[in-house]
Amino acid sequence: MLNILRSRPHLWFQLYWVVYLVWFFTLDWTITDPAYIIHSPLDDLIPFCEWFIFPYCSWFLLLAGVTGLLWWFDTASYDKLCLTMFSGMTFCLILYMILPNGVDLRPTAAEVGRDNVAMDLMQLIWMADASNNVCPSIHCQSSGCMALAFAHSRLAAGRPWLKALAYGWAGLICVSTVFTKQHSVIDVFCGLALAAVWYWPLYRRARPKTGGR
Repeated sequence: MLNILRSRPHLWFQLYWVVYLVWFFTLDWTITDPAYIIHSPLDDLIPFCEWFIFPYCSWFLLLAGVTGLLWWFDTASYDKLCLTMFSGMTFCLILYMILPNGVDLRPTAAEVGRDNVAMDLMQLIWMADASNNVCPSIHCQSSGCMALAFAHSRLAAGRPWLKALAYGWAGLICVSTVFTKQHSVIDVFCGLALAAVWYWPLYRRARPKTGGR
């Protein structure tokens, strides 16, 4: 185990999650009356669908899978992922402090009028995650960063189906945030834009190597 950690010394980057979680939930619990409500007319045209909670929660699988695979097989791409994702998250948290925002989109269970496993899970998510601190969407920003990092890694080199899977999965997660009324389309656009700013400096001219580390 020690030899593995020495050969891949950047695992400690994951300590950022401690800082992030403390910071995020502190804001979640203290900013209860956001000054800015995010809303777009498009939000009113998108129906609520509780079944999108499953792709929404698949974010955790994508996070664990992409982070673990890149750390093990492609340290350079792992470093880029940590840089882009964690810097974007930090920017979002600072912005939430300066411009406290939220959404007023979530229906009640009574309004939905359905009782199924997806609604049960949806209500658990709503209880744990307040409708504050939403723009830019960290869910979408981090999904975009993971898709970019994996698609430009050695693991996806010469495998277009893997690149399509990465982008498709991240896209589905982003779509799920609006169908579950977790986010406005504005939050999604801003989150993806925050991830996209790294495309040119880190990935546009990069060419993944096929051998070695």
